[in-house]
Amino acid sequence: MNYPQVVIQLDHADRGFVPGQSLSGEYRVEGIERDDVTAIELSVLWHTEGKGDEDLAVHQFERVSADEGDWIDPGRPTRFQTVLPNSPLSYDGVIVKIRWCVRVRVSVRRGKDLIGEEPFLLGDVKPAEEVS
Repeated sequence: MNYPQVVIQLDHADRGFVPGQSLSGEYRVEGIERDDVTAIELSVLWHTEGKGDEDLAVHQFERVSADEGDWIDPGRPTRFQTVLPNSPLSYDGVIVKIRWCVRVRVSVRRGKDLIGEEPFLLGDVKPAEEVS
């Protein structure tokens, strides 16, 4: 049995970007019928991982909704593009990490939402080293 899945492809193969650079790509949803999808949301965002409260901020957000009359064909590749901000830069620290990703959430009529993420790096900050 094939389970539905979100496929996200970035145009920039090495997934490393600099501030001000354009991030582009496409997404599609496999294994689901058009009538089962109520909405699709695309977000370009960063979030933190590690100790303390997790932070999250959305840089770009797009939503199409069948309930609002938008035509949704989940299997058709859909393009996206945004210019990346100056900060925050990706960071792989000992206590906190900053992660960037493209996230696609698919709302379905029955069952759980489908979520796909494609991580990428913004900037070239060297990883932190733990002090002994």
